[in-house]
Amino acid sequence: MDTPWGALPVSDAHVHFFSYRFFSSLADQKKAQYATLAPVLEWELPGEDPEQLAGAWDQELTRRGVNKAALIASVPGDADSVITAVRKFPQRFYGYAIVNPLAPDALAQAERALASGHLHCLCFFPAMHCFSIQDRRVAALLDLIASRPGAAVFVHCGVLSVGVRRKLGLPSQFDMRFSNPIDLHAVALRYPTIRFIVPHFGAGYFREALMLCDLCPNVYVDTSSSNSWIRYEEAHLDLRTVFRRALEVIGPHRLIFGTDSSYFPRGWNSQIFDIQSKALYEIGVDAEAARLIFHDNLQRLFS
Repeated sequence: MDTPWGALPVSDAHVHFFSYRFFSSLADQKKAQYATLAPVLEWELPGEDPEQLAGAWDQELTRRGVNKAALIASVPGDADSVITAVRKFPQRFYGYAIVNPLAPDALAQAERALASGHLHCLCFFPAMHCFSIQDRRVAALLDLIASRPGAAVFVHCGVLSVGVRRKLGLPSQFDMRFSNPIDLHAVALRYPTIRFIVPHFGAGYFREALMLCDLCPNVYVDTSSSNSWIRYEEAHLDLRTVFRRALEVIGPHRLIFGTDSSYFPRGWNSQIFDIQSKALYEIGVDAEAARLIFHDNLQRLFS
């Protein structure tokens, strides 16, 4: 892909795979027919076969010049959708899946999904499902991940806003008591072989995310989304300053680029790439570090 540093490979660590099952769960919550969501959202709704959606993302990434992407199954119980996508396009996708550790069958589902060989990461959303990352039920899932070298864990911290729920008028009764990255500190130390990923620079807990990464070398930060949490910080903080401070504390080897792309017809959100690459170039990041952030770190995470 063309970048301010010239041609560089680019991979995306954060793409939501909004499958048929994802939208069906929203329709059920809204007590509406599946097809009625499309005119409200003004989005294209996928068919029942996840291979078709995987094919659309494969074509979209080819068109945009993106090498690989991590697809996130964005509702618990939907791991099979991304497993199907990764099985169909193993050179294109990594598979992530959200798990709710409070669900009675969470461990069994995770075991089955990881046994497929096509799921690379379990995703925890503590504020969404109202649990502590230090809960013993989480520990059972982390024990499972620790037994599978190469798998990673994604932990959403900070502000959590699900735009599709807002557009559909569905409540988001999340609990931010469980959102602090500091809660992950003891857990990351207890599982030194697991690579943990905190998205969006901690989404409002930037200082805490930096502290966590400084103390735990197995914690990575993904750069995805518009990072609108910056508006909660000091007036002088902008994306360039965020990147500069992250590089000073964490270094370039544990920052992984992501967009938070999710739906069609927008497809891959190239604006996020443009904004982040511009910010990194303006603070003087060289081509070697840029390649780490935009491509190599994600590849090495699952090599």
